[in-house]
Amino acid sequence: MMLQRPQSKDLTPEIPARRMSALSKRNFLFLQGLMGPFFQRIGAALRRDGYGVYKVNFNGGDCCFWHLPNGINFRGTLQEWPEALRGIIARYEITDVLLFGDCRPMHAEALSVCRELHIPVHVFEEGYIRPDWVTLELGGVNGHSSLPRNPQYYRNYAATLPVAPVHQTVLSSFKRRALEGIAYNATDILTRWYFSNWSNHRPWHPIVEGVCWLKRLSRRKAARRRTDRLCTLLEATKVPYMLFPLQLDADAQVRLHSSFSGIKEAIELVIASFARFAPAEMRLVIKEHPLDNGVQDWRTIMRQCATRHGVARRVDYMEAGDIALVVRGAKGVVTINSTTGTLALACDVPVITLGHAVYDIADITYQGSLDKFWRNPGKPDRATFEAFRRVLIDHCLIPGGFFSEEGLDRLCCTIRSIGVTRPL
Repeated sequence: MMLQRPQSKDLTPEIPARRMSALSKRNFLFLQGLMGPFFQRIGAALRRDGYGVYKVNFNGGDCCFWHLPNGINFRGTLQEWPEALRGIIARYEITDVLLFGDCRPMHAEALSVCRELHIPVHVFEEGYIRPDWVTLELGGVNGHSSLPRNPQYYRNYAATLPVAPVHQTVLSSFKRRALEGIAYNATDILTRWYFSNWSNHRPWHPIVEGVCWLKRLSRRKAARRRTDRLCTLLEATKVPYMLFPLQLDADAQVRLHSSFSGIKEAIELVIASFARFAPAEMRLVIKEHPLDNGVQDWRTIMRQCATRHGVARRVDYMEAGDIALVVRGAKGVVTINSTTGTLALACDVPVITLGHAVYDIADITYQGSLDKFWRNPGKPDRATFEAFRRVLIDHCLIPGGFFSEEGLDRLCCTIRSIGVTRPL
């Protein structure tokens, strides 16, 4: 196990006396973030406000998006990591740990260490409600969230809160996310000789993933044409359809917070149930995740599965398009635990979840079996969902986004504003 000593601290800017006591005792340690500059932007903002800021880099991709002082290169093994983290926390008097996603192996170990040392862990994720929100919860997110599943809790809690402020949309660029992912993976590959013990939590080699991203970008026009034809067909025929939005195959939401080993298994189960129990006039639209890397050919996998079950003429694959428009036209949404579920619920579209989801709550989502959902999906209780949404905004949602300057600016501004008065 090897640790690189952080660089010298820069001069701390003057802080008003009324805030000095609150800030002087806070030292933040960043672990892995989303591929991109988000953690660097947050770190820079916290440094300007007088916090101590440190960052552990596990590979070259992490270094690529961290150009602030106090970077710590961890080159050890997963087995050596817990003891190394204890040493970092003690040496730099860390009071708070920040990370993106709580299921990566290094992060799972970090959460265990921090519980032992009573160090709060602030976990970022993409928003429970999208677009334009980011999740920030203490101790865990998604299947590890501390949010209860009792509908009455949300109705009671929301009744004590003021009306939510007007929320503004933010820009988000698919191209920017793809290019940042390519930059991260390329730097990771080029520095594997230095970070020799690093093992990516993702199941594909970075070269494979990078090549597939480039291929997917090059095929966007053809995918858009196929999507436009499908949307025209659905609009012209007014045929009823259910929507099944795919999630990312490597997502911990699928592999750790559901019974599925991957998306292929979920496709098989959904199509088999649709073939046996859905009304004959109904169609099933399977929507590709907008950030899928293209390693798996889901379009072909879907077609083969639908053919085996005798419903190839009734199952459609959508590669692009505005998910909000597709949701609004659906009779219901079948999901593992995608945040498309909350988008559907906001539109009064019935939702069934096949995995563990923070919004899988009685009176909000369908609580029966998938086989029965096709014919009688019911309706979500609007008041309960609105109460749930209001509590989320108060408890763990931050306005902004990762993939535009406007979105990052809004995130940084909000996080700075809550830095003294909330746990972060």
